[in-house]
Amino acid sequence: MPHQTFTLQEVARYLHMSEAEVERFVENEEIPVETRGERWVFRRRDVDAWASQHILGMKDRPLADYHQQSSRGTRLFLENEAIMSELMQPAWIEAAMPAKTRASVLRAMTALADKTGRVCDARDLLASLEAREELCSTAVPGGLALLHPRHHDPYMFESSFLVLGRTVQEIHYGAPDGLPTHLFFLVCCQDDRLHLHTLARLCLMGLKTTLLERLRQVSTAAEMYDAIISSETEVLAAAKPRA
Repeated sequence: MPHQTFTLQEVARYLHMSEAEVERFVENEEIPVETRGERWVFRRRDVDAWASQHILGMKDRPLADYHQQSSRGTRLFLENEAIMSELMQPAWIEAAMPAKTRASVLRAMTALADKTGRVCDARDLLASLEAREELCSTAVPGGLALLHPRHHDPYMFESSFLVLGRTVQEIHYGAPDGLPTHLFFLVCCQDDRLHLHTLARLCLMGLKTTLLERLRQVSTAAEMYDAIISSETEVLAAAKPRA
């Protein structure tokens, strides 16, 4: 059974950060922490929620560095460095989703996830998505949102997966740039490390490649899937050290 709390040393390893970085977040009151005597204690669920939002706000070099560090942490249970083909299928992409509001997006994405056959209880998933969005919008600049459950309990899914919905109508979803959103990934991972790494991978793909533009322009779910695979290949190639 996974640890429910972390020490400073443990949370630094878990987040792929140095202890000094975590200490700075604590001193600036940016990361949730409890004080027990002279010790800091970090609750796993609070840390996961904070880390997800922290990754969504990363830019350029910090994001690339975090992605590289988290890649090392997932090699123990991932067969391949490329993960999009393992987590996605063209059938799990909806190219013309009719949702028009945040609430209807969450319902539609839950229904799309349920079609994968990997969701144990669709009602629990929807409730967890709603709880996550109440904390803070998962929208990022560029018309993209990376939906995910408030907590990542292994029993929620039979295995990890991603689904993608593109709405016909742009939706004001609380993006930092104030622009509407129309591309919605739903990240459903059994393992917290894979969840954080997948968020970093998708953010990097959106930031460093033409993925978002291609996802807007192509017509079919198959073409959208090909764009995702191509974007991931580009990101992984750029991350490799030059000979």
